[in-house]
Amino acid sequence: MDTRAEIRLPTSELRDDLPFYTKTLKMRLDMIYPADDPEVAVLSGHGLRIRIEKGAPEAPGTLRILTDDPDGFADGKRELVAPNGTRIEIDELNPPMVLPRTEHAFVVRRLADQAPWIIGRAGMEYRDLIPTRLGGAMIASHIRVPDGPVPDMVHFHKVGFQLIFCINGWVDVLYEDQGGTRRLHAGDCFIQPPQIRHKVLHAADGIEVIEIGVPAEHVTEIDHTMELPTPHERPDREWDGQRFVHSLVKDGIFTPFRIPGFEARDTTINENTKGVASVMVARPSGVHSPVWTRHEGDILFNFVMSGTMVLEGEGKEPYRLEKGDAFVIPPRMATRYSDPSGDLQLLEVSLPGSFETQVVEEI
Repeated sequence: MDTRAEIRLPTSELRDDLPFYTKTLKMRLDMIYPADDPEVAVLSGHGLRIRIEKGAPEAPGTLRILTDDPDGFADGKRELVAPNGTRIEIDELNPPMVLPRTEHAFVVRRLADQAPWIIGRAGMEYRDLIPTRLGGAMIASHIRVPDGPVPDMVHFHKVGFQLIFCINGWVDVLYEDQGGTRRLHAGDCFIQPPQIRHKVLHAADGIEVIEIGVPAEHVTEIDHTMELPTPHERPDREWDGQRFVHSLVKDGIFTPFRIPGFEARDTTINENTKGVASVMVARPSGVHSPVWTRHEGDILFNFVMSGTMVLEGEGKEPYRLEKGDAFVIPPRMATRYSDPSGDLQLLEVSLPGSFETQVVEEI
């Protein structure tokens, strides 16, 4: 069965529109009638089919044309208005990703204070962990996925960095060039390099993940042609200089952390992103004597996966934090992690992956 779809646009004088759509916008005239005094013209081009009809009741609307050469299309004009009133926008087909400058802030987001979860893509529930999104520099989401098959499609994200860290349950995912199904358990994590194709298959046991994306606003695009799993496994493949990482909690080794009195396991993300970001899981080590520290990184995000602690910030009231709470520490602000419970575990995500931390003697 041959089926076509058209977008109808109005006109008051068809003969004025045809030169604009065929010559300026380089569309093809496919149909026109009646012959003696045309009132309808059908044109196609750029993946679009339009029907310009005299006296049509719709508003003129806006057409967006995306091209690899916007400066060479329509004499370099980015905005035009057709004789029938339709607004035309010319834009890049694959615009470069823009990383906004970080608007630094001290942020504490407590689970107990949250509004209801929001239903997002593929039926997943989202909770925003950084309402300011640091000026658009990053988004941190606490995500719950209903148990069972996930109505997902093969897709990819146009991002600079993306982390999926499982904090409860498990989820099965397929990734381009990474073999068969990958199962993520609590404590495990993926990094999804820019534009790697993937598909969520199945979730269970009250699955919850923390997802970090840089920048905050990034495009998710469906790939209608790729089938997963792909026939070849290429574990060393890079996407924009980053490798896929599947870090398993069972393989983690704890070593001294950047903050005295803590130890941490490295997920190898710093190494595999070539310093774009680091992801660590930190916990108290032995007898804890809290110290004040400052960091010189750009973004330092933490999520309390278990246990409790008191977060002290220079010039701020102390915050008692527990499981599900999150915080962001801006660069050069002195903070102290006090009164940690023995079962405290912190997920720390930093950008860039390596930065200097100083112990502060006095505040």
